[in-house]
Amino acid sequence: MATGSMLFSIVSLPDPSVLILLGVFVLTALRQVGSLRLQIWQVMTIGALLVLVLGEISPEKAVGAINIDVLIFLFGAFCVGEALNRSGYLGCLGSRIVSRARNTDQLVLLVLFSTGLLSAILMNDTLAIMGTPLVLQFSRKYGISPKLMLFALAFGVTTGSVMSPIGNPQNLLIAIDGNLDAPFVTFFRWLALPTLICLIIAYAALKLFFRREFGKSIQIHSEEVITDPELARVSKMALLLMLTLIACKIFLVEFLPAWNFNLSWIALLSASPVLLSRKRFEVLKNIDWTTLIFFVSMFVLMESVWISGTCQGLLGKLSPQLGSVPMILTLSIGLSQLISNVPFVALYLPAMGSVVSQRQLMALAAGSTIAGNLLILGAASNVIIIQNAEKEGETLSFAEFSRIGALITFLDVIIYFIFI
Repeated sequence: MATGSMLFSIVSLPDPSVLILLGVFVLTALRQVGSLRLQIWQVMTIGALLVLVLGEISPEKAVGAINIDVLIFLFGAFCVGEALNRSGYLGCLGSRIVSRARNTDQLVLLVLFSTGLLSAILMNDTLAIMGTPLVLQFSRKYGISPKLMLFALAFGVTTGSVMSPIGNPQNLLIAIDGNLDAPFVTFFRWLALPTLICLIIAYAALKLFFRREFGKSIQIHSEEVITDPELARVSKMALLLMLTLIACKIFLVEFLPAWNFNLSWIALLSASPVLLSRKRFEVLKNIDWTTLIFFVSMFVLMESVWISGTCQGLLGKLSPQLGSVPMILTLSIGLSQLISNVPFVALYLPAMGSVVSQRQLMALAAGSTIAGNLLILGAASNVIIIQNAEKEGETLSFAEFSRIGALITFLDVIIYFIFI
């Protein structure tokens, strides 16, 4: 009897929440059920509804799982991004950035490094929102593969955000809960150089997979036209306000942490010129509401997986090795695909114990972030990019992303392991 019980425990099926999450992965990869074509937000919403219907999570806990700060941040950033794009001002800024490019090689390098470096300041999700229409515009203007441009943006914003405590939400969590005295200095000292090397690796990988696109001449540059001067003026004000607030946050985090404020405030205050303008209804009508639905659904599904205790059980079995850098990098990349990187970091930080070194924290930041280079669901910025691209008739498939992302992630892990 005891033997049969032990055998049953070994072969017992995973928790229903985990099975539903795996189903979400499969549907995200296929995106097709018969003649029905599904979008990523629809797949995630189906998953969230299933865990609710099956009682894997109560309605009260589902509501409590929704991170309002993240939704407010995305809403504000969407408003600013839509205003910049709709007015034509974003196109003008983009043209100035790439005006020195003379061929595809230089254009891809500029996209990778400009979005990568900016994501360290503006946060990767913000760059994903603003950058998607911009890189698709480059694709149409210069006759370059839209997939190449979208990949350059996706890998640029994910990789670049590694080296800053405000590059992404999980880094901010590490900076705060890891009790780093000088987070910006610490992140830059440990992660800046390997991150720049990883951006070069992303360029080399894209050149390998899109070799026919490289070498094309793009000598002709023309200045984009402002299509709506009134909205351009408002959106410029919003962008300047966002940059000013981010500069204030960097100063406060470094020197006056007691006065620090949430990122959601930055996005909402930055969007206020747009929301108070006469063009607000036009902007609100066109922002990406489906991505906000995706995030609500993701919070519910990931909380259900969290409640199942599957990941906690795995970490408990591996507790003696949780502090080693190879284990941190491996689990960060693997489990971030299942429960997303922010919940993973929230789970892993206390599991490492009360005494954690800077080396361990930087490994956690690097691993949980470059997890976004492996699969589409590994980073919220990937989903934002694809959702916005599909509004313009372009997309990246699960297979396409993982084929290139697996190589980039493998090489990234080696680089960060060497430096950390």
